[in-house]
Amino acid sequence: MLEYLGTSARRRKLYRAVYALLALCLIAGSAAACGKGDSGATADGRTIIRYQGTTGQVAPFELAADLGYFSKIQLHWEGDTTSGPANIQAAATKQIEFGSAFNGAVVKLAAGGAPITSVLSSYGADDQSFTGYYVRDDSGITSARDLIGKKVGVNTLGAHHEFVTREWLHQQGLSEAEIKQVQLVVLPPVSTEEALRKGQIDVAALSSVFRDTAIARGGLHPLYTDKDLFGQFDYGTFVFRKDYIAAHQDAVRDFVQGTARAIRWAQVTPRDQVVARFTDIITKRGRNENLELLKYYRSTGIPVPGGVIADRELQIWIDWLVRNGELPQGKYKATDLYTNQYNPYANGTYSPTAGPTGEAVAK
Repeated sequence: MLEYLGTSARRRKLYRAVYALLALCLIAGSAAACGKGDSGATADGRTIIRYQGTTGQVAPFELAADLGYFSKIQLHWEGDTTSGPANIQAAATKQIEFGSAFNGAVVKLAAGGAPITSVLSSYGADDQSFTGYYVRDDSGITSARDLIGKKVGVNTLGAHHEFVTREWLHQQGLSEAEIKQVQLVVLPPVSTEEALRKGQIDVAALSSVFRDTAIARGGLHPLYTDKDLFGQFDYGTFVFRKDYIAAHQDAVRDFVQGTARAIRWAQVTPRDQVVARFTDIITKRGRNENLELLKYYRSTGIPVPGGVIADRELQIWIDWLVRNGELPQGKYKATDLYTNQYNPYANGTYSPTAGPTGEAVAK
């Protein structure tokens, strides 16, 4: 296990070094060092957009392609991503055209000098899909104060699990000095439940299949959840480089409108039909993926029609970084980091109550 034992100052120094390196790479604009540049077009004139996927899952843009919602772009899979921060770093350094990550990681990358813009919400928490932070029933842990000196298992640092945990501790009244005493331990999601049950960690961040199967085995309960923190909330966004948006505005517009409509399709379509479509998509792409994960699909996790971005979904993490001393007060505001101009559910093309083709749907 890799334990998160560094001080806040050391974390800030590490983050600054990483994002400074990315910024230098972007400024240099070297195709050899930072990626392959634009990926060209198809014979019929569609812009090729490279992306990284996730094994056993169907992203909203992959669903959009299968539903025929794109007319000006063609997706090209460049392999799978390892994490949200890695995914948006790949986009920032021109290895792919867009990426998706937790909004706190998006803010940190932008603050590090990467010229990126969020264009659409990519994941969130709703009544059915969320991340819970679980403890053993016999742990004796009942409050945030009980976590001082304890260990929380997370999938990566500088992303959703870390930010949500530290925000919850702050909201529960712990001081910054006390919050620093809560250790974050990086574990692969497949190992997190076992580490909790063996006492190697005291809290486990669990979602999707890992949450559902852990609950089914019993003996665990949530101490807090991301849904409890802010209610139904969009936590992540899709980002493009600003230079790519400027040079390929029609392609970005097509990506956003198609993906927004696919999100809406999944929001208003019965679960069994969504799962059947996902099964067909995964089977057709022929990557020898396990279909078992699909039985645990509950919802998109995106509570807002079509994934429209709201100020607070980025501002809360800007404020968090300012409070933590990692961003100067007033340097950034949410509207500097995102746009809804291409989203049909935000720009007046479709009503928020419309379905994926503009028709009204039942509330």
